[in-house]
Amino acid sequence: MRQAGRYLEEYRRLRERYGMLELCRTPDLAAEVTLQPIRRFDLDAAIIFADILLPLDAMGVRFDFARGEGPVIEKPVRTPRDVRDLLVDGAESRLEYVYQAIDIVRSKLPARTALIGFAGAPFTVASYMIEGGHSRHFVATKLLMYEQPDTWDLLMKKIAQVTTGYLLKQIQAGAQVVQLFDSWVGCLSRQDYLDFVFPYSRSILSEIRKTGVPAIHFGTGTSAFLDAMHKAGSTVLGVDWRIELADVWKWLGDRTVLQGNLDPVALLGPKDVLAERVNRILDQAGGRLHIFNLGHGILPQTPLDSVELVIELIRKRD
Repeated sequence: MRQAGRYLEEYRRLRERYGMLELCRTPDLAAEVTLQPIRRFDLDAAIIFADILLPLDAMGVRFDFARGEGPVIEKPVRTPRDVRDLLVDGAESRLEYVYQAIDIVRSKLPARTALIGFAGAPFTVASYMIEGGHSRHFVATKLLMYEQPDTWDLLMKKIAQVTTGYLLKQIQAGAQVVQLFDSWVGCLSRQDYLDFVFPYSRSILSEIRKTGVPAIHFGTGTSAFLDAMHKAGSTVLGVDWRIELADVWKWLGDRTVLQGNLDPVALLGPKDVLAERVNRILDQAGGRLHIFNLGHGILPQTPLDSVELVIELIRKRD
């Protein structure tokens, strides 16, 4: 999860020279960042370097990254007119630089190493649009859902349409798996997820399913509605560290393909604790279909030898 980033020295050197958006929008640079962790570690797949907010720019929503603050939306989307003004037709074609980066990476990756594309899911993308950046309580987002359900519906349909086209073009460019990230959806109740999110994620995943390319559906803090996320139609269900994989399989059945679910902070702790956590996950998998991964993004202060240890422990069990 988030393979490339500030935990890699070679990435930090690039960031000293280039801004985040410049890295994302320059295919050769995005490809280089994607390949950095593959050169470092014996990983089964590469994840294209991009940002989940890139489609915003294609939809006419300007944003930038403030140092130490993350993404900042120039003009948050909060009114019916704001939503009506969003550009949808051809938006995915305005993200050509992402597809070019995928093409470059695919040409340089070993044949045995898969390439994963990704996009933000409608709720998470909408929350950034509405809140104007990161949020703790998602007050503006939830109030728009509750007070302006028609506006919310139009917003989510527009995001879903653009996201579908974006992922399909990533597949055409060479992505062999795609992942739909709903990082902030865990702020919702089960009923709100079913009413205000589920239909739009399902519409995206149904189109991806037609291509035959596997899709991973991931969120954090989603234990209360993992069954609903599963019904949205992905090939693989991503699980964070807050729930045991064994419990998810009991709940959803042994044939459910899961991804996860090591706590990223475990990589910062003692090596014996890290090894215990890794082996516990592998024991729970017990030969079932499972992609070992973190439960969310790798942290900037992660020691490289901890990453190497995790890979070594997994390879011993292959």
